[in-house]
Amino acid sequence: MSETKFLDNLASCFEKLPGVGKKTAQRYAYYIIEKMSLDDVKELSNELVKAKENVKHCKICGMLTDLDICHICNNAYRNKEQIMVVRDTKDVLAVEKTAQYNGLYHILGGLISPLDGVSPDDLNIDSLEKRLNDTKEVIIATSFTPNGETTALYLEKILKKDNLTISRIGYGLPAGGDIEYVDELTLKRAIDARKISN
Repeated sequence: MSETKFLDNLASCFEKLPGVGKKTAQRYAYYIIEKMSLDDVKELSNELVKAKENVKHCKICGMLTDLDICHICNNAYRNKEQIMVVRDTKDVLAVEKTAQYNGLYHILGGLISPLDGVSPDDLNIDSLEKRLNDTKEVIIATSFTPNGETTALYLEKILKKDNLTISRIGYGLPAGGDIEYVDELTLKRAIDARKISN
């Protein structure tokens, strides 16, 4: 607790962010008050509000964008016969850095997690099933964590069709690792080494 409720309130706001505990939240609050100019604080505040008001999910794939349909779904040169299923937009950005994949994406918005109360109904799965008409391959690119594996198995089960190849990215990724934190070369190799499930 500080000498001023304003610092305490600001720190409490930062504590709502993932991975930010009490001490880190206090450090952020003190830094903003002691080191940032009022103009920088106003700019930060304005950009937060603008991002919250303008960033939305692509109507097709679910990626965060400021457009109704993201630049990837709108790109005529992308391979429309492949859809890579990922947890979130950060995973798309990690795969895009590899310049290895030229298909489309589908963002689930999370992973199945019974302990956290996240079921398949809480994820963006229904719209994936509706997109499969012209698709020949679905690449499941969830992490190799218990929740990622559970999600992958569920997707393999519900997407099984005669004319659809379902593959899983290769095991070049570390067990328990998240895609967004993997280096580009390892991720490129995992995409190349994907395994067909059906």
